[in-house]
Amino acid sequence: MTLTTVHTENAPAAIGPYSQAVVAAPFVFVSGQLGMDPATGDLVGGDLESQARQALENLGQILKAAGSRLEQITVVEVFLTDMGQFAAFNAIYAEYFPTHRPARAVVEVSALPKGALVEIKCTAVVA
Repeated sequence: MTLTTVHTENAPAAIGPYSQAVVAAPFVFVSGQLGMDPATGDLVGGDLESQARQALENLGQILKAAGSRLEQITVVEVFLTDMGQFAAFNAIYAEYFPTHRPARAVVEVSALPKGALVEIKCTAVVA
């Protein structure tokens, strides 16, 4: 099996010894994405809404670079630092997945890198 690493300048660079994603056809495994601005590497804001939207945009850009897209996601894993934000996150998430509903898990964690409020990772099918 051939493994191919994915890198795009349209999403934040990895902040550790890992890849933005790895393609193991027919799947692409996308590393957890924070709500970081690709240009600066900084979180886009101190609120869940802006960080969640940016994390989902980052996922989309990495999927595009891998030859996939949001509509081809099979499973999503979400890490929130406050489960009290679950409903707010769901409302944002539903905008990105209006008809396609991947399998999903959401868990609360005590902390995330860079003090982020949300991290999102996924697995998708490569076109």
